[in-house]
Amino acid sequence: MLGPKRLQKELVKIQGPLAPGITLVSAEDLQSWYMDVQVMDNPIYSNEVYRLHFRFSNNYPIEAPEVVFVRDESHPIPIHPHIYSNGIICLDLLDSAGWSPVHNVESVCVSIQSMLTGNTKRERPPGDAEFVRSNRQRPKDISFLYHDTTV
Repeated sequence: MLGPKRLQKELVKIQGPLAPGITLVSAEDLQSWYMDVQVMDNPIYSNEVYRLHFRFSNNYPIEAPEVVFVRDESHPIPIHPHIYSNGIICLDLLDSAGWSPVHNVESVCVSIQSMLTGNTKRERPPGDAEFVRSNRQRPKDISFLYHDTTV
């Protein structure tokens, strides 16, 4: 059970200074954490703060965490061609094939922040409504096709 030991070390680190725009909201246990992400250099996302929910298995960091955006009264789901309106993120880093144990909570947040920063299209993925209506899989069990590297 490498997960709890690694997460304890990460928790100590992220309670200190983090990359600009990234904040730890809560980490009440070693299974579920919330992080806020703010995009600094893209007018599409100015003045908005987005909340990420991380879920960790006992196999973390060998296995990627499950990461989704969550919506509440002060945190919308960002509009992006790789983010579904239910908060599921299509990002190869979060897939078992793209994950590496060298990543951590902060690097995942920075990658998502970078994905948002580089976006030029204020639109949802094709088929968003159908996907959200019909999907019953956990985000990490979905086999996305990573064909569009331009956003």
